[in-house]
Amino acid sequence: MRSPYLRRRQLAAEVRKLREARGLTIDALAEYVHISRSKIIRLENAQLRPDLADLMNILEALGIPEQQHDQIIQLAREAATRGWWDRYGMSMGPRQKLAADLEFHAETIRSYDQTAMPAILQSPEFISALVDLDKTQGSLDYHPDRMISARENRQGQLLRPDGPYYETVLDECVIHRLAVPPQAMAAQLRHMIELVSNEERITVQVLPHDVRIPGGFLPKCSFYLYTFADPGDAPMAVVDTVTTDLILTKRSEVARYTGMYDRLRAAALSREDSIAFLTGVADRLTDHAGSET
Repeated sequence: MRSPYLRRRQLAAEVRKLREARGLTIDALAEYVHISRSKIIRLENAQLRPDLADLMNILEALGIPEQQHDQIIQLAREAATRGWWDRYGMSMGPRQKLAADLEFHAETIRSYDQTAMPAILQSPEFISALVDLDKTQGSLDYHPDRMISARENRQGQLLRPDGPYYETVLDECVIHRLAVPPQAMAAQLRHMIELVSNEERITVQVLPHDVRIPGGFLPKCSFYLYTFADPGDAPMAVVDTVTTDLILTKRSEVARYTGMYDRLRAAALSREDSIAFLTGVADRLTDHAGSET
């Protein structure tokens, strides 16, 4: 199965290229095929699952040859495919669904986590603590139980026999600054230790807060790098911001983030030293939690 999200991006680029090649504006095309302007904009920005009937009207209006027409319709069928993540509705927001789509179809995943624990490696106890933390910021727009189930499903997909290789550089500040109970953080660290110890495809490297990172400026935020087995799917970077994810596919941009990731990984503790570090922190947190009871 090929990534529906990546197919939507390819379809969006193809429709936009065909429209522009015929000298049509979005407004002109919308009027000609009786489709709303906003719907065409969303189609050309890969923001919706394509409607095959609308797309066939667009291709007819653009005078697309039969062979090319059939290729685009096939692309649209793949773009419209639903994944397991779509079953969760609003309990799994668009950013989580994007991550699940890319994770499911990726060959390799590399991430730098600056302010949060990797969602795909979180323990149930830790996720519950995050829900409580989220409640302090206002009412929730999701069902916690469904959200927890979805996140556990993401982890299950990572651990499947043909799952991707996954490695993350975890900034040490996440461990100390995230305001969850000590026992929840300890459970999370032990959960990651178990995953890394039992699965060679998963690597966590801790970036100590006092280490220097030579070779350039520091990263400004968390980011994720994906490669795919399908030769038609180029590597991509996803940059995390407060309100949205920035999708980068230009070779120069992806290369820049890849170079930054390599510098962070080189400065971080090794896989084995990271396990020892996380074990030590988890033990101290457990002792601290016990002394407060």
